[in-house]
Amino acid sequence: MSTHIGAKPGDIAETVLMPGDPYRARWAARTFLKNPVLVNEVRGMLGYTGLWNGHRVTIQGSGMGMPSLSIYANELIRDYGAQTLIRIGSAGGMQPHVQLRDVVLAMTASTTSTPSRAIFREAQFAPCADFGLLRAAWEAAQGRKAGVHVGPIYSTEVFYDEREDLSAQLSRHGVLCVEMEAAELYTLAARHRRRALAVLTISDHLQTGESLPAEDREQSFGDMVEIALAAAFA
Repeated sequence: MSTHIGAKPGDIAETVLMPGDPYRARWAARTFLKNPVLVNEVRGMLGYTGLWNGHRVTIQGSGMGMPSLSIYANELIRDYGAQTLIRIGSAGGMQPHVQLRDVVLAMTASTTSTPSRAIFREAQFAPCADFGLLRAAWEAAQGRKAGVHVGPIYSTEVFYDEREDLSAQLSRHGVLCVEMEAAELYTLAARHRRRALAVLTISDHLQTGESLPAEDREQSFGDMVEIALAAAFA
């Protein structure tokens, strides 16, 4: 056991999918894994381990925001030996050609700050995805109904952001979408020499104001989970 994960040694697979919402972890485990077993429920942050096409996979909730994800990613790596960590989550579109239900594969993740910022001091570290995972995800995404985009994203520190000027500049520079966790995940993966990727579904759009109804979200997130699983074991 670690401080925030109650799994026993051997309960966590080397490949971990990390949705922010613990209930989404439960849904994904029951939908895509064979014989999923609950391995963590500390503080209600659910984690399951099961099989996908014969491969062991853990789906562990990470909570909302980089500080929360940092706790779980650190413990998954340090205490349970996780080697591949893939964030699966929702994001807000920031480009006209990025539509609701589209999937974004995050090549890089810009941010104003992460829990790791103090380590770098004046340096502006550029967190990026593992190229092997990114390439495999792109290949797995071909032929699917959902649109797929590869490029930069933005990991924000706050959900209710009132920096319209920053959003405008990020959009101007080609940032595809905004979410709240990937930059710290990529930084931790680089530090510990692990593989990381963020596979995101567009659930709302900053420019148009559109958003998916709650009842449509789970069904729309299926492509994202399948792409992540296929990429992990390509």
